[in-house]
Amino acid sequence: MAQGTIFQKRMEKHHDELRWLYMELYQNDDMFGELCGQLYEYDAQRSEELKERDALREKEPGWYKKNDLLGMMLYIDNFAGNIKGVEEKLDYLQQCQVNYIHLMPFLNTTKGRSDGGYAVSDFRKVQPELGTMEDLESLTKACHKKGMNVCMDFVMNHTSEDHEWARRARQGDGEYMSRYFFYKDYSIPSQYEKTVPQVFPTTAPGNFTWLPDAGHFVMTTFYPYQWDLNYKNPRVFNEMVYNFLYLANQGIDIMRIDAVPYIWKELNTPCRNLQQVHTIVRMMRMICEIVCPGVLLLGEVVMEPEKVAPYFGTVDKPECHMLYNVTTMATTWNCVATRDVRLLKLQMDIVNRLPKEYVFLNYLRCHDDIGWGLDYVWLMQFGIGEVSHKKYLNDFLTGQYPDSFARGELYNSDPASGDARLCGTTASLCGIEKAAYERNEAALEQAVQLDLMLHAYMLTQSGIPVIYSGDEIGQENDYSYHKDPDRCADSRYLHRGRFQWDMAQKRTEKGSVQEKLFQGIGKLERIRKSTDVFSTDADVWTIDTWNDSVLGIIRANKKEKLIALFNFSEYAKPVHLDEGGGQYTDLISGQKVEESGLEIPGYGAYWLVK
Repeated sequence: MAQGTIFQKRMEKHHDELRWLYMELYQNDDMFGELCGQLYEYDAQRSEELKERDALREKEPGWYKKNDLLGMMLYIDNFAGNIKGVEEKLDYLQQCQVNYIHLMPFLNTTKGRSDGGYAVSDFRKVQPELGTMEDLESLTKACHKKGMNVCMDFVMNHTSEDHEWARRARQGDGEYMSRYFFYKDYSIPSQYEKTVPQVFPTTAPGNFTWLPDAGHFVMTTFYPYQWDLNYKNPRVFNEMVYNFLYLANQGIDIMRIDAVPYIWKELNTPCRNLQQVHTIVRMMRMICEIVCPGVLLLGEVVMEPEKVAPYFGTVDKPECHMLYNVTTMATTWNCVATRDVRLLKLQMDIVNRLPKEYVFLNYLRCHDDIGWGLDYVWLMQFGIGEVSHKKYLNDFLTGQYPDSFARGELYNSDPASGDARLCGTTASLCGIEKAAYERNEAALEQAVQLDLMLHAYMLTQSGIPVIYSGDEIGQENDYSYHKDPDRCADSRYLHRGRFQWDMAQKRTEKGSVQEKLFQGIGKLERIRKSTDVFSTDADVWTIDTWNDSVLGIIRANKKEKLIALFNFSEYAKPVHLDEGGGQYTDLISGQKVEESGLEIPGYGAYWLVK
């Protein structure tokens, strides 16, 4: 079938709904006509290799829901210097069994005003020190040949103040001022401030910035150098879609849409999760299916499950293909600090009740901090108050609490309220850093066991597991950021250190921490890939273990059933299962385990099958 005919069939499938939603927002036929014309152009520019990839994925739309997808997040410069360097390291990533590479922000930014790459000054240019768009296309082609998928961040909510649009707006060009939120005085911004929460109340208070040279306030939800885009202007939507498709045509497989809930702004609202956001994401999903159906949308929605779920859309009108399992991640570290899994069990029950079509990305750590958005209303029944509990968590995970093994740092700490978030690598939060420094072999063995247990638990969750680069070799915190004037104010750089290739060399050194973690995590990954019950179409539910320190999860399909047990305590714990008794085989150790009198070792993990 001719490509133009294929495009036409896809367009016919979505045209009426796309036009309805577009006109609902913009009432502008001309701009919609321009959008449709550009969709055709970007389809025509898409390479034959990518079109073949699209066609294969159209035939198997659930390709990403199997149990063979494993992701890794990495910073290009930290990992390999530049994009060409990443291409040279693909063999290492294959050794990690990774087939989904999330390249952290690499589009052009301004040094010192980049927010880790999330203040984009040019959506069609790579940061010069990292390479070029040609290098990116070369990398994606090389990845595709090795069966790997490439993910990147698409920052939709804002641009850098150094973006061409922002520079023209600053000069008073009305065409470009209308692409942002500009106000001559503080009267309207003051109304917004009454209902809009602050994202960074200590480091970037308020939601507006005064520009003395322009004589206007501009909306800056995140940092003063990140100007919020005005999606009430159809030109903004169209142009950002064109940027999106340009990047997709470089061979990107997964687009992580940054800060999704913030995209649409309305006075007298929190400017979060408004219905128009869902309209925009739904339109983007249809645009993907018209031009690049092999591309997935990954939404960054940092909220509790009931507020996250709507961003999947519905079965008939889907929005994002995948979302982050943020609340479960934060609750996991709550379990590490408290040795109590009850809240985690509650959170997993909520997630597991959602439709199977909903695919979550599961992770232990990422580039960002850990925010304590826990269910404090539920915790209150046990006499656990929000303020005191957050203090305990932060004290424990920064090593301030007596006998704590963790080594993290606070982020965005507010002395007035006592509120703060947390930073640190998995290894340092698990105690590997402290034990290694103190040369305490018993503590080091225990910390490695905790690290491996957490990875086994993460791999058991329903969805796609993603490892943070360095975790596979137990990379510790990098304190050098304290000496960098461009980074010292942002403690997230604690866990954004350069990849330690000298440590990676020890992954084959028998008995080393790196070997235990690399081989241990690798074994877990191989088991997951070869066991059908880890597919996302399996039924998943938690079970009572009659021990508050031990989490029990069952995964089951028509052919098999797996009982997973995870001990979040350093002490051996007895477990009672109501599964009919008998003998099981632990897939991890290969040992036989009797249900009667079952005891799980400290920080132990079992994957039990009959």
